[in-house]
Amino acid sequence: MVETIKVSAGYGKCQILQGVDFRACRGEVTTLIGTNGSGKSTLLRVVLGFLPFREGDVVIDGISLKKMTGAALARKIAYLPQGKSVPDISAERMVLHGRFPYLRYPRRYGAEDYRIAKAAMEQMGIAEFGHRQMSELSGGMRQKVYIAMALAQQAEVIIMDEPTTYLDIGQQLKFAQMMRRLSEDGKAIILVLHDILLALKLSDRIAALEEGRIARCGTPEEILQSGVLERLYDVKVKSLRLASGVQYFYDIPSMSGDESGAPINF
Repeated sequence: MVETIKVSAGYGKCQILQGVDFRACRGEVTTLIGTNGSGKSTLLRVVLGFLPFREGDVVIDGISLKKMTGAALARKIAYLPQGKSVPDISAERMVLHGRFPYLRYPRRYGAEDYRIAKAAMEQMGIAEFGHRQMSELSGGMRQKVYIAMALAQQAEVIIMDEPTTYLDIGQQLKFAQMMRRLSEDGKAIILVLHDILLALKLSDRIAALEEGRIARCGTPEEILQSGVLERLYDVKVKSLRLASGVQYFYDIPSMSGDESGAPINF
């Protein structure tokens, strides 16, 4: 479990986070939402140990971040940043990078590292593409490689910043299914998403940030009923329960001013 307790942090004299209480548990997908500048990326940087916090504490599986080494933290958390460049290496080599926190001098991969990397690629269904260069793969396939790298890292927490930015709708749906499977395997998944409908559909819990504070945290339905989405984004979102599950859509007024205009379904 990842937990921030009354965390305050910022850059120089600029305070961004103000007493943030946040929790992400194993077996759940927890999503951070909020407008630009609300503090989402800053919160990630604090949890990852990239940015020191000024007040409060960050606790990972019961251990304070203050007491953890960089290597220990890397074995706990796998991070997939936004806007990753495409390296000129094979998919297998990319996945092997997940084993780096476990390497000892002289930093050479051993048989166990290759076995774990292969198992991660098989889990993601990309073992046959191991020899392919990353530049040759589609955006959706590259995303699977990055997730396999996180699995090879054997971290219990996986953090992703805007992971669906370059994915089409079909790839987004497959990504959502992958995240559900990983959480069901006991991983704690933390996502930052701008796609509100995807966040509602995918998440077990959602934390909405506003001006460096948690404006609301709860289940998708609790977030929907709280009115925080309309306040933050100036949009109305509704839900419809179908046999296939709950569907979320934007309630767009018609051009005639009729408030019951046609919805846009996820």
